[in-house]
Amino acid sequence: MAKEKLAVVAVSGGMDSCVTAAIANQEYRLALVHINYGQRTEKRELKAFNDIADFYGAEKKIVIDFSHFAKIGGSSLTDSNIEVTKADLDNKEIPTSYVPFRNSNILSACVSYAEVVNASAVFIGAVYEDASGYPDCRPEFYSAFQQIVNIGTKPETNIKIETPIIHLTKSEIVKKGVELGAPLHLTWSCYQSEDEACGVCDSCAFRLRGFQQAGIEDPISYKVKPNYR
Repeated sequence: MAKEKLAVVAVSGGMDSCVTAAIANQEYRLALVHINYGQRTEKRELKAFNDIADFYGAEKKIVIDFSHFAKIGGSSLTDSNIEVTKADLDNKEIPTSYVPFRNSNILSACVSYAEVVNASAVFIGAVYEDASGYPDCRPEFYSAFQQIVNIGTKPETNIKIETPIIHLTKSEIVKKGVELGAPLHLTWSCYQSEDEACGVCDSCAFRLRGFQQAGIEDPISYKVKPNYR
């Protein structure tokens, strides 16, 4: 049965956004958005995005340049002078990898694109489990942003912000991805390496712990694979 509605999905190339795309694909035609913002693994993430877009046969895809993040700095992902710290999964402080107010910038671009292509929804793979470190991953942030969308778009526009995995743990996200046949082998999550995932940055650690707790082997290769369970 043909899908009538179109959804814009923010796809970084990582596991969370890939599973989010898989969920959106169940009911919507896909228009995928990727942001290059001067991150350390920009080229590898872009490859993952294109591979995921090809896998799902996305109807539309667009890559947007957010070079202002590299100019602003303040994050180990965009400033080579700031070290990418090793994972501390018990840390409750904001990590060096936090890119200031990044998700609001991403959502703004996605909503603009959604208005142009007449999409019904914008999907983003935010996870509340990350919220202690990333304030723009909290559910209330997305509720507030929905109000901004409602007020700040054309009167006839009706775009819903969708965060389908926000209350899932990483292990539940892994299981959901496997259940939906998401191409997790095409994804890239490492913050600092483009050839082989480091296994020790925050993103690698959260991802590996998710696979380990789910009892499923992560399909990508790592330089080291600590046991994070």
